Amino acid sequence: MNSIRKGDSGAAVEDVQERLAKLGLLAEAGVSGTFDDATLAAVQKLCEQTGLPVSDEVDSKVWARLVDATYHMGDRTLYLRMPYLHGNDVLELQQALGALGFASGDEDAIFGALTENALRKFQVNLGLPSDGIAGAFTFKALYNLEHSWAGKESLHEQLNLGFARAADVLEANALCLYGTDDFTRSVAHRMSNLALATNPASRIVSADALSVAPGEDMLLVEIALASQDDAVPVVEYAEEDMLARRLSGAIQAARAAKPLRIKVVLPGKTWMDAGEDRTAQHFAITLLDALCSAL
Repeated sequence: MNSIRKGDSGAAVEDVQERLAKLGLLAEAGVSGTFDDATLAAVQKLCEQTGLPVSDEVDSKVWARLVDATYHMGDRTLYLRMPYLHGNDVLELQQALGALGFASGDEDAIFGALTENALRKFQVNLGLPSDGIAGAFTFKALYNLEHSWAGKESLHEQLNLGFARAADVLEANALCLYGTDDFTRSVAHRMSNLALATNPASRIVSADALSVAPGEDMLLVEIALASQDDAVPVVEYAEEDMLARRLSGAIQAARAAKPLRIKVVLPGKTWMDAGEDRTAQHFAITLLDALCSAL
């Protein structure tokens, strides 16, 4: 591109000014189409903020930084390609995913392999096609969860509610837990027992404790050892400190669709070389705690 300098005028200058104004570096009244002193000061401020050498003109490098800075999540489709897509919209995506429990490595505004992997996990979590492409449906899902990530840092610490403080949660939410093999049924049964021991009025029960079919308002939580081509939100049991936030997103997605169901996929039948009984108990405790936090 041809550099834009002080004294130049026209549509290209106006475009630069509008972008600078969008960033708060130039007053709206300064969008005149003429490269004046106020525009020069705004360009130099942009250079300082983005780590470029201070310049008195808008060359290709300054223009690229200006465009990157003015993207917002949803302005364009984001996906893994070479060279990598980069910009403020990628940073916003990384920050949203991180706050929801899907860390993408360094939040560097670059859509690399780690960002794609985090995006795929988020899509699985909400029952979306896991294609690693942030398009209209993915952005809609993210903005539906905006209250859960806006203004919040990436989640790094476990948010345990603790059963003693979860008694009202257990009574206020109707959940049916079930598995399709001996191990996952054991986890579901243990979770139900823990909930009932905490609050005898608990409505979080395993399928084998039901005497009637679950109602439409009851959330079905399948405990599984593998994920298939599921049409429901799927939560992978990984990184226990992220579990509650992931469950929260999956539950919100399930409530917006039918059936009211999510699936939690366990990593296996062995936890830290423990036997199956101890492993099942560990998963039951951490899953129930995470569910209480999510609810």
